Amino acid sequence: MTTVVLRPVEDDDVEIFHQYESDPEASRRAAFPAREHDRFVAHFAKIRVDPTVTLRTVLADGEVAGNIVEWEQDGQHWLGYWFGRAFWGRGVGTAALRLFLDEVRVRPLYADPAEQNVGSVRLLEKVGFKQVPPEEQPPPDNGITHILLVLDDSP
Repeated sequence: MTTVVLRPVEDDDVEIFHQYESDPEASRRAAFPAREHDRFVAHFAKIRVDPTVTLRTVLADGEVAGNIVEWEQDGQHWLGYWFGRAFWGRGVGTAALRLFLDEVRVRPLYADPAEQNVGSVRLLEKVGFKQVPPEEQPPPDNGITHILLVLDDSP
């Protein structure tokens, strides 16, 4: 069984995160093009010091498996994550998200994976996210359909 833990992001993690985002298959599934290295590093430098953002490195058996982030945008709180391909389908994402959601208690919490990213949709549903009704789903953005999901376990 894989041991999954979360910790604050360290400088060396960002290079690994960039490698994971640069994986063509990961970018295709996420419908998110890999960012140029300097732009990627600048983005992480900015969010790492933003007190309104919660960002964690995911470790699987001590190895950097990816990251999870929560941020506020236009009055809503959003969840995002990215895992290296070697960690897909091993339960790492499920364990990591459960740990993160125990730490980050803000609700409702939204996520909007690309429709083609079936694994990500399933992962979110495993940890309690529900798809919003079809009439509330966002229209395609640049030809990409996203599935809007929400976690609202407040009483």
